[in-house]
Amino acid sequence: MSALNFTNLHPKTFLLLGIPGLETIQIWISIPFCLVYMLAILGNCTLLVIIKNDPSLHEPMYLFLSMLSVADLMITTTTLPKILSLFWFNDKEIYLEACLTQIFLIHSLTTMESGFCLAMAFDRYVAICNPLRHSAILTNVVIRNLGLAIVIWGVILLSPHPFMLWWLPYCKTNIIHHTYCEFMALIKLSCAQTKIHRTYSLSVAFFMAGLDFILIICSYVLILHTVFCLPSKEARLKTLGTCGSHVWVILTFYTPAFFSFLTHRFGHHIAPHIHIFVANIYLLIPPMVNPIIYGVKTKRIWERFLKIFMD
Repeated sequence: MSALNFTNLHPKTFLLLGIPGLETIQIWISIPFCLVYMLAILGNCTLLVIIKNDPSLHEPMYLFLSMLSVADLMITTTTLPKILSLFWFNDKEIYLEACLTQIFLIHSLTTMESGFCLAMAFDRYVAICNPLRHSAILTNVVIRNLGLAIVIWGVILLSPHPFMLWWLPYCKTNIIHHTYCEFMALIKLSCAQTKIHRTYSLSVAFFMAGLDFILIICSYVLILHTVFCLPSKEARLKTLGTCGSHVWVILTFYTPAFFSFLTHRFGHHIAPHIHIFVANIYLLIPPMVNPIIYGVKTKRIWERFLKIFMD
C-alpha cells in the first residue's frame, strides 16, 4: 500500500508506525503489553463484580472506584487491541474516522479518570473531616450526579479535538510515529498553522489534570490537618490508613500524566521512543494497578476476591 493516500489533502487512512527505532523487537514488547491488558480486564471486571454483589461496599468510595474501573476498562479496550494487532500482525492501517474516535475517547476518558480521582479525594475529605455528615452529604443521588457531571464534562471539553483535527490539511505524510492515534502526533502531520490547536490541547490537559490535582492536594492538606489533631498515634495511623489506596492510585495516574505533558511541552531533545513509552505507560499501567492496589490494601475487597477464586 502506498504511504500516501490523499484526497484534497485529507487522508482516508493513517499508518501507525509503532515505536520508532524498535520495530524489530515490537513482537517481544507485545508480551508485557498483552499481560498488562489481560490483568487490567480481569482485575477491573472482578472489582466491578465484587462491588456490585456486596451491599456493604455500596459506599461512596467504592462507587466512585467502580466508575473509575469502567473508565479504565474503556480506555484499555480503546487502545490495546489495535496496539497488539500492530505488533503481532503488522496491522498499521487505521481509518481517519477510527483514528479521530480513538483520540476523542482517550482524552475524554483520561479526563473522566482524573475527575473520579478528585471525587474519591472529596469522599476521603468528608469522611475524615466531617464524619458525622458523611452519609448526609454523599447520598446516592449526589454520587450519581457527581459521576454524571464528570462524564458530561469530559465529553464536552474534549469534543472539539476530533473536529479540530478533521478540518486540518495533511500534506506531509499519513504515517503516525506512534502506537495509537494521539492528538499531538496528528498535529505534527499537518501543513497548516497549528499553534491554536496545540495551545488549546495543552491548556485543556493542564487545566483539567492540574486543577484536579491541586484540589486533591488541598483536600489532603485539610485531611492531614485533621489527622494530626487526633489525640493518639494509633488513631492517626488508622485514619491515614483509610487513604492509603487512594494515594497510590493518584500517584500511578498523575506521575506519568505530568511526565508525558512535560516531555511534550519541553522535552524536544528526548528520544521519540521514550515519549511513546511514557504515553503507553500513562494509558496502560493505571488500569492494571488500580484494582491490584484496592484488592491488596482493602480487606473487604481482598476477602471477597479470595472467596470468588477459592470457592
